[in-house]
Amino acid sequence: MIDNPSNWAGNYSYRAARRLEPETLEQIQELVHRGSKFKALGTRHSFNDIADSPGDLISLKHFNKIISLDREHRTVTVEAGVRYGELAHWLHAEGFALHNLASLPHISVAGACATATHGSGDRHGNLATAVTALEMVRADGEVIMLSPEADEDFYGAVVGLGAIGIVTKLTLNISPNFQMQQDVYENLQLSQLENHYNELTSSAYSVSLFTDWSNAVINQVWVKQLVEDEVTIKAHPELFGARLATRNLHPIANLSAENCTEQMGVSGPWFERLPHFRLEFTPSSGEELQSEYILPRQHAFAAFQVIHGLRERIAPLLLISEVRTIAADQLWMSPSYGQDCVAIHFTWKQDWQSVKQVLPLIEEGLAQFDARPHWGKLFTMQSEHLQSLYGRLPEFRQLIQKYDPLGKFQNEFLDTYLFKRM
Repeated sequence: MIDNPSNWAGNYSYRAARRLEPETLEQIQELVHRGSKFKALGTRHSFNDIADSPGDLISLKHFNKIISLDREHRTVTVEAGVRYGELAHWLHAEGFALHNLASLPHISVAGACATATHGSGDRHGNLATAVTALEMVRADGEVIMLSPEADEDFYGAVVGLGAIGIVTKLTLNISPNFQMQQDVYENLQLSQLENHYNELTSSAYSVSLFTDWSNAVINQVWVKQLVEDEVTIKAHPELFGARLATRNLHPIANLSAENCTEQMGVSGPWFERLPHFRLEFTPSSGEELQSEYILPRQHAFAAFQVIHGLRERIAPLLLISEVRTIAADQLWMSPSYGQDCVAIHFTWKQDWQSVKQVLPLIEEGLAQFDARPHWGKLFTMQSEHLQSLYGRLPEFRQLIQKYDPLGKFQNEFLDTYLFKRM
C-alpha cells in the first residue's frame, strides 16, 4: 500500500486515502464487496481526476500477465494492467499484431480502452474497438463477463470510464504480423490541407501531423506505411510541398530523436513503428500537460483555421500539437461513436494557470463542430454541454445504476460530467 501517488506527468496528486495493490482476483472481490468507494488505477497516464476516488484506489500493477492466445479465432486475453508495449513484443514473437497503438506504448490496456484512447488512421478505430470480451468485478464483488454476442451492455461497458466496475481481464482481436516503415516530411503549408487533407490521411496506414501553431505551417508529417514482402517503399521527395526529412526527428524540434521510433523509411515490425516513442525510453520528462479534442472529420480544415486563429494565445504555452484521424465505432461513450473523426491534441508546458485560460477559447471555437474532449486529458468544458454531445448518455447512466447502484465507483469527475444538471 502506497499513499498519495501522483500521475505520470506529476500535475495531479491523487486524493484517495490509500492505494491498495491486490495480487489476486479474489482479493479485489473481497475489497470491493466490503468497501464503500473505489477506483481502479493503471499506469496513471490520465491528466485529470477521472481515476481518483474519495475512498481507495485499487492498483492493477500485479495484473500484468498475458493469459492466453487463441490462434484460430485470432484473439489474445490479457490481465487489465498489461502495458501495450509488453503485449506487443509478446504478440510479435507469436506471429500476431494489434490493429493500432497509441503514441506511447507505456500505457495499460484497460486504462486506454476505458477512456477510448486511440492511435491514428482513417480506417482504424480507437484501441477499445479491439475488445471482444471483458471480465469485471461489480460493486457487489461478483465477477461478470461481457461480450457483444451475449450481452447488450457490452458496447456501453467497454469505454466504461471506470464507472461500472473494476475491469480485470480483456480479450482483444489480433491480426497476423505485419511490417511497416516510417517517413517524416517537414514544412507542410497549412493551406494544403484545405483540399488535400483526406487525400493525405488516406495515403498510408497512419498519418500524424505535428505543429506548434506558431505560423501557417505543419512542422512535421509522420507517414507510417505497410511494407509487403519486406520490400521497402521508396518515399517521394515531396508530399504536397513538404520535403522528405534527411534525419530522424523528434516531434519537438529541439529534442533528440533517440527515444523516437525508427524513421527514414527503415522497415521494421508494426510495434516498433506504430507508436511515436520507444518502450525502453521515457518519451519526455513527463513535465507536461495534455488536452485533446475529437470532432467529425468533415470539419477538419475549418477546425484547423480556428486553432490557427488562436495561435498567438496557444503557441507560447505549447510544446507540440498532433493531429490524427480515427475511424467511427459503436462504443457509447467513445468520442468517435458513430462518426469518423479528427483528433487535435495539445501537449502543453506545465503551466496550468495559463493553460486553463486558453482552453475555454479553444473549446468555444470548436463548439460549432461538436468537439468532444478526450476523457483522460484536461478540459474546461461545462458539463451540460459535454453531456449534450453523447446521445447514449442516458443509457450509460442506466448501465451504471445497474452495475453500481450504490455509487461505489463514482467520484467527483463522473458526478460532474455524467450526472450533474446545470
